[in-house]
Amino acid sequence: MARIAGVDLPKKKRVEYGLTYIYGIGLHQSREILKATGINPDKRVHELSAEDVASITKEIRASHVVEGDLRKQVAMDIKSLMDLGSYRGLRHRRGLPCRGQKTKTNARTRKGKRKTVGAA
Repeated sequence: MARIAGVDLPKKKRVEYGLTYIYGIGLHQSREILKATGINPDKRVHELSAEDVASITKEIRASHVVEGDLRKQVAMDIKSLMDLGSYRGLRHRRGLPCRGQKTKTNARTRKGKRKTVGAA
């Protein structure tokens, strides 16, 4: 089983799709990593040798921010927006959508369970 960046990759999937299980790596970046390391994207994860896994790990560490570091960076970015008092920061603080969606009828995921007013 290949373990890269603290994530166990699914054994039976192709390598290019298996790498997308790592937070911060999408399909495009996965293909770029495989191109840089010279590994065939059609290989399955369980077919990777130890050298292949090492080269993928080295490439990811050299040129990508993934998993815990990326999550920490995103959280710090949101916190800085909130500290600045920007509009997006206020929306984050109130638990409302911050990308321009309407909230009169939708946004239940962000707003939570409906709070009825005046129902006896």
